[in-house]
Amino acid sequence: MALLVSALNWLIKKRIHQIGLFMKYPHEVQEEWFKKLIVTAKDTEWGRKYDYKSIQSVTTFTERVPISTYEDLKPVIDRLRAGEQNLLWPEEVKWFAKSSGTTAGKSKFIPVTEAALNECHYKGGKDMLSMYFNLYSGAGLFNGKGLAMGGSGAIREVSNTTYYEGDLSAIIMNNLPFWAQFKRTPSLPIALMDEWENKLELMTESTIDHDVTSLSGVPSWMLVLLRKILKKSGKNTIDEIWPNLEVFFHGGVNFEPYREQFNQIIKSDKMTYFNTYNASEGFFGIQYGKERGDLLLMLDYGIFYEFIPYGELGKENPEVKQLSEVEAGENYAMIISTNGGLWRYKIGDTVMFTSTNPYVIKITGRTKNYINVVGEELIIDNAEKALSIACKKTSAVLSEYTAAPLFRGEEITHQWLIEFEKQPDNFDFFNEAFDNALKAVNSDYEAKRYHDFVLKPPLVVNLPEGTFYHWMKKRNKLGGQNKVPRLSNDRKYLDEIQKLLKEQGEFDF
Repeated sequence: MALLVSALNWLIKKRIHQIGLFMKYPHEVQEEWFKKLIVTAKDTEWGRKYDYKSIQSVTTFTERVPISTYEDLKPVIDRLRAGEQNLLWPEEVKWFAKSSGTTAGKSKFIPVTEAALNECHYKGGKDMLSMYFNLYSGAGLFNGKGLAMGGSGAIREVSNTTYYEGDLSAIIMNNLPFWAQFKRTPSLPIALMDEWENKLELMTESTIDHDVTSLSGVPSWMLVLLRKILKKSGKNTIDEIWPNLEVFFHGGVNFEPYREQFNQIIKSDKMTYFNTYNASEGFFGIQYGKERGDLLLMLDYGIFYEFIPYGELGKENPEVKQLSEVEAGENYAMIISTNGGLWRYKIGDTVMFTSTNPYVIKITGRTKNYINVVGEELIIDNAEKALSIACKKTSAVLSEYTAAPLFRGEEITHQWLIEFEKQPDNFDFFNEAFDNALKAVNSDYEAKRYHDFVLKPPLVVNLPEGTFYHWMKKRNKLGGQNKVPRLSNDRKYLDEIQKLLKEQGEFDF
């Protein structure tokens, strides 16, 4: 163990120095990676199509190569899955990260190259540890085991070509070095199981007696597992089971709506919550500092970044900003070109820079997760700030939520389906506090709510416990990588939940 700690300290110091360099010279590092990506892919089918050999500048690249969505790249990705190679990136592609991160609910299959695994995803995991240990020098997480909530992995045979598909976490687990496997729990066969409810049972049984020092995964599903472990153990708090637990490395969704739920079951004052921004398409950010969960944009992971101002979304030819042109406090949709073969790819997330020296971001939502029926432009960041305020004022603890517009004759409002872990002291006051908080964080919403002329007060529906779990199960969306959709501009999800509650003999809303 002493040898491991010594080696770790050396690696941390070395990497922190390298991170300091890209923080000091961000534009030069991005320019360097841009050139490397273009040169590496010049002889691929994509590189020949857009004549990468003649591209000498970012300006030429942005003028020549179109912005792409998954739907745009899908025909090429389907050919990769059928065994063709050298289409988007010159390496053999045999791993595909299966993602359900579309509002249409369809699966995406993101190609994961060896370069993306090593220079992005694994590098991000190592940097996460480096930055954590640099902030918390007395950390002892390697004295025990890390509990990781992975997704499912499977082997598929297509056109006599074997390739692997599964959640990104499953792909990463499949490729971990032996020493990392030794320090994690549960065993790989359990971690990669497809059937979620059996998997939860086996994870509970196989981890409850380990000395778990760290957790990693999506907050919503980690809570499900921890509550099962609590129930089986008969204990009141998780730190009674794992007294050396010190950190939860989380990502995938905003942690704030879940913080109070974790505080209720983990009482230890040494517990830390550490934010990351890791998606199937790449590892983008790691928590910068102890106090806030804002994320340092990682600039040397084989990713070249561009940004579309939020107001330009939906335009046929949107204005695109380079990293040197972004401004703090503005919302942007993120565009990436990567060593996984994604070119000017619209990832679907919106971010806001909280600093441009260094470049620090927070995730504000999804480009398709919003409500905007009367010009209110409500995004997830607004919703979660307002919900947090309303919960604090009424001693409530929120579990999950989703929302959409509601049209009743000539009246328009927003309907919010909320499942509470702890009910508000006063439901009417919660509604009022929530509405006022939304007005405070979004001036467009406030204008539309003026005297109820355009938009009526929000209509909050208090859902029975377990509603979202049963709905996700019915949609075959149980599992670590699946998230409850937050905001939608149509009523598809709310209508599904309403139908489910009717079928279960619950109530109608």
